[in-house]
Amino acid sequence: MFVSINWLKNYVDIDQISPEDLAERITKTGIEVDGLERFANKVNNVVVGYVEACEKHPNADKLNLCQVNVGEETLQIICGAPNIAKGQKVAVAKPGAVLPGNFKIKKAKLRGVESNGMICSLQELGVEEKFVPKEFANGIFVFPEDAETGTDVTELLNLDDIIIELDLTPNRSDALSMLGVAYEVAAILDVPIRLPHTNYHAAEEKTEDHVSVKVEASEQNPYYGAFLVKDVKVGTSPLWMRNYLMAAGIRPINNVVDITNYVLLEYGQPLHAFDYDKFGSTEVVVRMANEGETIVTLDDQERTLSSEHLVITNGKEPVALAGVMGGADTEVSDQTTSVLLEAAYFDGKTVRKASKEFDLRSEASTRFEKGVDPNRVRKAGEKACLLLEKYAGATVLAGISEFDQLEYSEKTVTIWTSTINARLGTDISNEEIADILRKLHFNFEQDDETFTVYAPTRRQDIVIFEDMLEEVARIYGYDNLPFTLPSGGSQAGGLTKQQELKRHVKRFLEGAGLSETVTYSLTTKDRATQLISPEVAKDLVSTVSLAMPMSEEHSTLRLSLLPEMLASVAYNLARKQSNVAYYELGSIFISKEEKVSQQPEEKLRLAGALTGEWLTHPWQQEKKSVDFFVVKGILEALFDSLSVKVNFVQEKVDGMHPGRTACLYIGDRAIGFAGQIHPQVQKEYDLKDTFVFDIDFDYILEVHENEPSFAGIPRYPSVTRDIALVVDETVQAGAIQATIAEAGGELVKDIQVFDVYQGEHLTEGKKSIAFSLFYQDPSRTLTDEEVEASYQAILAAVADQHQAELRG
Repeated sequence: MFVSINWLKNYVDIDQISPEDLAERITKTGIEVDGLERFANKVNNVVVGYVEACEKHPNADKLNLCQVNVGEETLQIICGAPNIAKGQKVAVAKPGAVLPGNFKIKKAKLRGVESNGMICSLQELGVEEKFVPKEFANGIFVFPEDAETGTDVTELLNLDDIIIELDLTPNRSDALSMLGVAYEVAAILDVPIRLPHTNYHAAEEKTEDHVSVKVEASEQNPYYGAFLVKDVKVGTSPLWMRNYLMAAGIRPINNVVDITNYVLLEYGQPLHAFDYDKFGSTEVVVRMANEGETIVTLDDQERTLSSEHLVITNGKEPVALAGVMGGADTEVSDQTTSVLLEAAYFDGKTVRKASKEFDLRSEASTRFEKGVDPNRVRKAGEKACLLLEKYAGATVLAGISEFDQLEYSEKTVTIWTSTINARLGTDISNEEIADILRKLHFNFEQDDETFTVYAPTRRQDIVIFEDMLEEVARIYGYDNLPFTLPSGGSQAGGLTKQQELKRHVKRFLEGAGLSETVTYSLTTKDRATQLISPEVAKDLVSTVSLAMPMSEEHSTLRLSLLPEMLASVAYNLARKQSNVAYYELGSIFISKEEKVSQQPEEKLRLAGALTGEWLTHPWQQEKKSVDFFVVKGILEALFDSLSVKVNFVQEKVDGMHPGRTACLYIGDRAIGFAGQIHPQVQKEYDLKDTFVFDIDFDYILEVHENEPSFAGIPRYPSVTRDIALVVDETVQAGAIQATIAEAGGELVKDIQVFDVYQGEHLTEGKKSIAFSLFYQDPSRTLTDEEVEASYQAILAAVADQHQAELRG
């Protein structure tokens, strides 16, 4: 809602406060002010001028030589506007004036002829082009005849106005009108409010003799009023009205349309004007549309209606889509002389459905959707009749033809001073609450500390005690509410075990070179069943889909983080980001029911995806591409930092490369997998070789022991022995490593694979695996005999369990 300060001054006295302070006070009482800006940039030395003569420039066909009276003198000005003419009153920037954009006006010669100033358009005076009336869009602005020559244009054109933009919550529909804002400001500043009068001169002829109203859908339209106005002269609306409309963000059209828009903004009540002579009937019938019925709306679009749309008809065919847009056949034009004026109350849900389906959201539909004041519906129509009489020379017929089943009663809310103080922690007195209700213009009855409040119909958001509690609090002042420091023990807050562990894992992975992603929990139905970890798949019964998804791309809850992560990788690869390393800590959603009737079980997973080059040293001409062992190394280092023992076992997983995938186990418990995605899946996502991991983080949280530990710095020397074993190519290095650790005893502190060889000098089907064994005792120096004994025990164990031979 755009609120013009100059317009607001018509209802409340706000001269004692600056616009900036007023905006702050409004924000502090519950309505957020989004912005504060001038309607136009400040200008000086620009006055109303009277064009006494206008002739063609002697040396230019498209220029005119004008003699312009500016009050104290007559200036010769050259003007190129196509609409300049003798007898007009125009805006003249005299020499020395400075226009928006720091454009300085000086005396000049154009094609050899002197020009002393500039005749201005509204755009040149700082008014946005979209708000300029169409007749002046491509030329200079022409004032009404009653504008006084020599007068400064700033006030006449409202150039000194300041606009307050309100960011309204849905419940504050009352502030969608200037009167609603006036009530709010009057309460904040505790000043009187001046309400406009609606008394017009009615003719002896009665509206009911020419128009009847019939409503067949009373639930959707509990009130419909029709006024009839004759002898209308369609033309330009008064300058002050055009100024206010432009300040509110509405482009002036003509006096009839402008009056309906002005009343809409003033009262918050939409109106609609029909050309009575085009209406085609003396009967107004409001009904639900017939299935497949059509109407051509004011934007010249044909709309196909359904039985859920409310329409205004002439008894035969629709002439307006109720509360949304009128029909083109009954549009007011320059030839209109009789106007049928509609003032109605339409159901918000019905209007919202139509405006959404036809994408016709307007100022009118917005107000009907949020709710209008029942007691202003007829008053708004009466105010429009008054303005039509005054500014369109109209004759207003007596009375109104109406259908009325509208509820006008005020809601009653009881409040108690003690309860309010208990809730707010205040010590507000009965007198202060009574004064707050007076400021709000709420009628009430008081019995000691009990107040029976009658909420006015303009405030439809007030229904229960808490609503009135908020009213008291915000007018009392949120800044005046007492505050206390937290009480209780002095123990500082801390992170839970889960929070600490999550942060540790994130720090570790980011330190390793991965970037965090946050992908959608919703994916497509096909992707929801891709790359599911085996331990998840065995318990899975069905996927969980939304009943009414916004799109097919986000229709099903994910069972793996990887599909959406791979889509993100593909997105970046397509934009020349060839080296990508991502991780995500997020939830998957598992249902163990075929027909989902309960909330799915939420499981926390840690996943990652890596592709491209892992290390690049251009100067040394070294490159290392991501492979299985890079991913395995990251995970091993991560689990080592958590002091969690994890085994990698080669297995097949759906969607993964059969020879480059391993499942992860803690003891006998499967906790996820790591490896390269299947070439077919890579092709589907348009990826190069991509490696991923997916881990059950809930189980990591469960088994992790968060106890600090340390080991002293060894004081005695260590011993390193290498061993190369020849085994069948099907034997896994991890299995041999486990055997070495068991047979080597406590002296073997670390075992590393440093070479695997197949080829020349080895029998076909055999391979050589070389291990480096690290021996140490922190309390003494080892002897050669102890190391040799351990070494021989290892050789015997691997020979027995894996048929391994020492490579010669």
